[in-house]
Amino acid sequence: MKKIIKYIIIILMLAVLTSCVSSTVPGQGEDINIKVIVKKQNHEFWAVVEMGTEAAGREFGVNVDYIGPTSEEDIEGQIRMVEAAIEDKVDAIVLAAIDYERLVPAAEKAKEAGIPVVIIDSNINSDKMNGFVGTDNVEAGRVLGEAMVEAIGMNIDIVIVSFVKGASSSNKRETGVLEAVGRYPDINVLDVLYCNSEEAIAKQLTIDALNKYPDIDAFVCLNAYATVGTARGIIEMEKTSEIKIIGFDSTPEEIEYLESGSIELLVVQNPFSMGYLGVKYAIDAINGISMPKNVSTGTVVINKNNMYLPENQKLVFPFIN
Repeated sequence: MKKIIKYIIIILMLAVLTSCVSSTVPGQGEDINIKVIVKKQNHEFWAVVEMGTEAAGREFGVNVDYIGPTSEEDIEGQIRMVEAAIEDKVDAIVLAAIDYERLVPAAEKAKEAGIPVVIIDSNINSDKMNGFVGTDNVEAGRVLGEAMVEAIGMNIDIVIVSFVKGASSSNKRETGVLEAVGRYPDINVLDVLYCNSEEAIAKQLTIDALNKYPDIDAFVCLNAYATVGTARGIIEMEKTSEIKIIGFDSTPEEIEYLESGSIELLVVQNPFSMGYLGVKYAIDAINGISMPKNVSTGTVVINKNNMYLPENQKLVFPFIN
């Protein structure tokens, strides 16, 4: 009988120990809630980011709540979302910040409350965050500029169509493009326009620019909204054969334009990895594991010649299994 009692006690102790160990491992009994707050809902790019967050949530057994405003101009709305996450005492926040400066107080307030904050896609002006996961946007801008030169030459007039003035990713991509084209004295930057990540605005800005600058050779577009809107404007003005579009990202509509020749090339990010790694590093932070301060998810130049190569399939066609 004593042996049986000892055996039962040992089993119970092992069960308790197992329970203690598993409670520190996501997906094994611990209820972990991660709030993912992005710049804008209801767009293909952010849908792929969401796919990455969901994949990480399933893999690690955590709850992922994915939200964002309906417009990238709604900075105050995104700030309120961060503050609400703090009030809800979530375990971690993954944030794609609309504005480089204005999201700082809310994000730092989360850190002061003991909530890890991992920034994805667009950084903020703070060294208190756990880290950044996303594109090296200055380098992506340089790649975009150099790819343009290689594709269409170095004696050209261009218009840059950016997205939100003041957003980290927007500013850095502009910097990179201007650094790249600045090496070529015969490239003339006629204007830098901002579409506020609205395709309709990008389209109208394109039409206005075509009327204002009759000698434009190319539009350099710094995100998917800018690229799609610009393509629509050029198609409406029947200038597709005359003017090149150097674009960014890989939404289904952009890929259609690339296939048809309306877009010359695209610099493509890896939004799935941004979402997946954002959640993965947030889980690490919850468990006291530090992450690198900057994790680059890379970019690839895609054109009609390489878009169907196996290594590019998941980047170009992320919605296809």
